[in-house]
Amino acid sequence: MSEISSKGKTSTTAERALGASGAPGTLAGKTVLMSGGSRGIGLAIAVRAARDGANVVLIAKTDSPDPRLEGTIHTAAAEIEAAGGKVLAVVGDVRDDETIASAVQNAVDTFGGIDIVVNNASVISLDGTLKVAAKRYDLMQDVNVRGTFMLSKAALPHLLKAANPHILTLSPPLNFDPKWLGGHPAYTLAKYGMTLAALGFAAEFAGQGVASNALWPRTTIATAAVANLLGGQEMIQRSRHPAIMADAAHAILTTPSKELTGQSLIDEELLRARGMSDFAGYAVDPSAELMIDLYVDP
Repeated sequence: MSEISSKGKTSTTAERALGASGAPGTLAGKTVLMSGGSRGIGLAIAVRAARDGANVVLIAKTDSPDPRLEGTIHTAAAEIEAAGGKVLAVVGDVRDDETIASAVQNAVDTFGGIDIVVNNASVISLDGTLKVAAKRYDLMQDVNVRGTFMLSKAALPHLLKAANPHILTLSPPLNFDPKWLGGHPAYTLAKYGMTLAALGFAAEFAGQGVASNALWPRTTIATAAVANLLGGQEMIQRSRHPAIMADAAHAILTTPSKELTGQSLIDEELLRARGMSDFAGYAVDPSAELMIDLYVDP
């Protein structure tokens, strides 16, 4: 079940560089349906879209404050609205088909359609095979893989009617180095499943103009997951702000869908291709050595 509430600029270095290269365009009036988004990368992508004047529909579980996690779906909605967007906040679980159906229908009823799906919700556990709990394994599969597939599936009838439809999935390139395959197979299966879904949608709907791509950061990003699971404050200092992923997502989502699809993209590589050369402003601590993210080879 879900609960739905309705709520309804500044430029960055990346925006200026992308604009100078003739790339991005705008998301004004576009409707973005996103899983997760209460904080971190998802929220940054949503706020970036809102600065253009986009409509954002969030599906997220965090209804009340959690001492381990900053922000709720309601604080996220307020931030998106303050940035210039219109918001539907759907309190629910992307594992629940009724929540998905309700979010999709309310997005269409409120905003007239869906232009973009961002598969952001994800669960992480880096336990090895002998240590990972069955419930944790199932949760990763249900949120990461099934959630990505079912949210995209539910939105596709509306994406097929959109002028420049995109599915963007936050998942890594399919790197088959044994270092990654053997490090934490349960999580790798879940994240690679998201990427396979993204690439599968691209192939299936290539002739109908729906773009589907995966996006992943080159470095760790300063999020709660990094702080709580990957190394605490020291790792945060070696990370970049979520804004780099937001700017890369914006570049993808404003590209004509028939020109960019079926790709596993890395944020920095994409932005460099669009004309950026200075990434210092994204670093939490410009003097610290950046930590390369999981599944990315130096």
